[in-house]
Amino acid sequence: MNTHEEKELMKSIENDEWTTVPNFNEVKQSLMKAATETAMKDYRINVRISKRDVEALKTKALEDGIPYQTLVTSILHKYVTGKLKEFHTKETSHT
Repeated sequence: MNTHEEKELMKSIENDEWTTVPNFNEVKQSLMKAATETAMKDYRINVRISKRDVEALKTKALEDGIPYQTLVTSILHKYVTGKLKEFHTKETSHT
């Protein structure tokens, strides 16, 4: 978070804009279960991919400060959950 966001959050807390979740323990357990299931990596796949694409993934991962396997997993997860947005340029769009 940047300093501006932190200040806004603190101001919100100080202004009593937050309320307690009535069933906090139930919600907490549900969220913990979902986080555990999301983080669980219990299946391995092998994929053939061009060296150029692997190098590009490694470069992007390095820029983001994460291992490239984590980046690939994140991309796949975003794709299958519908959170990955396609970006079309004039060169890639089919009109």
